[in-house]
Amino acid sequence: MSLSFKAGKRALLRTVCALAAGAALALPSQASEFTMKIGFATMNDIQHQWGTWMKEALEAGSKGRISVQLFPRNQLGTIASQIEGLQLGTVEAFTAPADFFAGIDPRFGTFSIPVLFKDMVHAEKTLLDPEMNREILSLGANRNMQVVSVYTFAFANYFGKQPIRSIDDIKGKKFRVNATAAERAKMRQLGGTAVPMDLSEVIPGLQQGVIDGTQSATAVYVNLKFNEINKSLTESNDTMVVSVGVISRAFLNRLPADLRQMVIDEGNKVQARMMVRSRQIDEESRKRWSDAGGEWLRFSAADQNRMRGLLSGIGEEVTKDNPQTNAFYKRMLSTSQKY
Repeated sequence: MSLSFKAGKRALLRTVCALAAGAALALPSQASEFTMKIGFATMNDIQHQWGTWMKEALEAGSKGRISVQLFPRNQLGTIASQIEGLQLGTVEAFTAPADFFAGIDPRFGTFSIPVLFKDMVHAEKTLLDPEMNREILSLGANRNMQVVSVYTFAFANYFGKQPIRSIDDIKGKKFRVNATAAERAKMRQLGGTAVPMDLSEVIPGLQQGVIDGTQSATAVYVNLKFNEINKSLTESNDTMVVSVGVISRAFLNRLPADLRQMVIDEGNKVQARMMVRSRQIDEESRKRWSDAGGEWLRFSAADQNRMRGLLSGIGEEVTKDNPQTNAFYKRMLSTSQKY
């Protein structure tokens, strides 16, 4: 056997070994026992942050036994279909405003009751109150879901195809909502019409005249480039967007006991960190809106007082016919009054 042939054989062997090693690195999920898909409707915001931090914590905590994949911008389907997937076990984890889960349990709709929270810090203290937090994390347990985190997104700002400078600019307009009883009642009190709609349909809805406006956190408007439709946002700080991080119980039941508890514990532990980051992201988003030429509008003092008067009774109105939801709302209100 010639030296050149031996050298060529050794080179070929090195190439094959390198390719095999490269293939192993390219397929890390093959080494994982479990794969968790985390879906959410938004991108580059506090919900994306929850997914990122959960991925880091779970992959490290499981020593690679759980592989986590993130799917922003509704890549796993509409919000409704992802919630259904949670219950069926086809979607392992999902995070979204609590409002969207109100069809499963009306108590989830309590968080969107207006004038419930004074500001983001007040909301944080209320939601992280130990007794209140335990009750929140128990919601949906009878529907094959495990809530592991609750966190503030931000106050919702009003956006319209035409600038909203006063409460009267809402009258007669169609506004997209997340379909809770509280949001419908709010629009009615302000003289508008509530139109339930998935986030992915909002921009086409505005462009086609299906709706005249919407309400959402600043990060949503910035990341989805709403400033290309209108550059005005109106802040009234009347309604807080609160999101929940939810794991499918079908997925949890597939995990061994140690990993199952680790997933739940990591979701619980990240809550306080999320609250701080949500305030930072909201401040950054507000600056990005302004830097892009966006305008901030605020209701007059008279309109603000008028709005609070119109909205202050909604919590009792929309919960009074459901004893369980009414009791939950009253505990939330009582907890908020401690801080």
